[in-house]
Amino acid sequence: MEESLRTYKVVTYGCQMNVHDSERLSGLLEEAGYAKAEQDGEPDLVVFNTCAVRENADNKLYGNLGRLAPAKQAHRGMQIAVGGCLAQKDRDTIVRKAPWVDVVFGTHNIGHLPALLERAAVEKKAQVEILESLETFPSTLPTRRESAYAAWVAISVGCNNTCTFCIVPALRGKEEDRRPGDILAEVEALVAEGVVEVTLLGQNVNAYGSDLGDRQAFSKLLRACGEIEGLERVRFTSPHPKDFTDDVIAAMAETPNVMHQLHMPLQSGSDTVLRAMRRSYRQERFLGIIEKVRAAMPDAAISTDIIVGFPGETDEDFEQTLHVVREARFANAFTFQYSKRPGTPAAEMENQIPKAVVQERYERLVALQEEISWEENKKQVGRKLEILVAEGEGKKDDRTDRLSGRAPDNRLVHFTRSLRGVNDEHSSRPEGGVRPGDMVTVEITYAAPHHLLAEGPVLDVRRTRAGDAWEKRQAAPEGAKPAGVMLGLPKIGAPAPLPPAADGCC
Repeated sequence: MEESLRTYKVVTYGCQMNVHDSERLSGLLEEAGYAKAEQDGEPDLVVFNTCAVRENADNKLYGNLGRLAPAKQAHRGMQIAVGGCLAQKDRDTIVRKAPWVDVVFGTHNIGHLPALLERAAVEKKAQVEILESLETFPSTLPTRRESAYAAWVAISVGCNNTCTFCIVPALRGKEEDRRPGDILAEVEALVAEGVVEVTLLGQNVNAYGSDLGDRQAFSKLLRACGEIEGLERVRFTSPHPKDFTDDVIAAMAETPNVMHQLHMPLQSGSDTVLRAMRRSYRQERFLGIIEKVRAAMPDAAISTDIIVGFPGETDEDFEQTLHVVREARFANAFTFQYSKRPGTPAAEMENQIPKAVVQERYERLVALQEEISWEENKKQVGRKLEILVAEGEGKKDDRTDRLSGRAPDNRLVHFTRSLRGVNDEHSSRPEGGVRPGDMVTVEITYAAPHHLLAEGPVLDVRRTRAGDAWEKRQAAPEGAKPAGVMLGLPKIGAPAPLPPAADGCC
């Protein structure tokens, strides 16, 4: 097979930063002459972009590598590469446990992957290259975005925090900020391609500016995004309460295209546990931020991350977490059971909580949050919302003859495909129906804890350049079509019964 026809598949685990990195890896490979493998095809190259946050991350990786070993033996010339946080942490262990792996690369040198693959093929041995500091900012690399209408934009990499449960700072390094001009130039280029929504990314996104010496750099960046014509929605994730300042709240409230949606990780409502976690805020500070956000933006939807069963957590500590959940009334929450993660200070702490206790607390927290989420969603019934139509958000869309998308506050909305009632004076009725990337106006008729439903006909359809861009992609060869992706934050669904640890680290 000619080199230019070699196919690849990228398998991604972990946070949004990893998703963004995988888009860069795909772009690098396609620039090097690879083509994305078809859905059911056997790729010539498999790249695992790994996460080290979960306790069982290594078991998952080695299980997948083990299943690939026979395929590689039967497929002459097939290569396997492992990158990301787990590769940064375990480096030599991966090659020792899975000697059929061709390349191991870290979080700081994803731009080297094509050269490492070529070197591995020539030298017939595994190439392990782990850099300890960032060489090239990922956003300067080629990219193959998975969406025609929404895009991730990294504004910083690394993290300066020292949370005792998180290993990410050790793997991604100290925070490094991009220049504002470079960020805005990337956003403008994306909008020119048809993108209507961007999500600004950072391990601690609202600390942006600490590396530049400007404490208000993040709020200035949000306001600058508001000046970009054609950019309809701006989101960001994930902020840290200690860096969340009044100027950011003002920028959110006063910049029309910055959505009134905020993901603010709590982790625990107990001051004692927060201190043990090395989280530099306390319950009063956190609730104060929520109060200020709601005062400036009464319609804001606020989500969070919570860890249950951190070492030393008492019944009273857990009750404090429940108290914050009741007071904050989060639209939704990513709830996780604590488990040890090698390399973190918390893994060595005394008073590890018994599994049965953690499970019981977790179930109580989930039940409370489900009740609140449902109550908050019911407030949306009867409202008319403009939805950015998405691809791949509704798992049952084909069976139910519905489409799905996100409201401005990031709530997931399923709506009927029917276009009856569309006001043709103010909208265009596309012959092929509504496209991902288009905007539709619907009336919410039903609320569930994790989604909204619009059972009546679509009230209005607004064709967008994003829909045009999606349509253009559909005309591409089958193997070149990206899969549908989520908009904004990760999907909210019924929590898994036994999640091992938190994905979030902020």
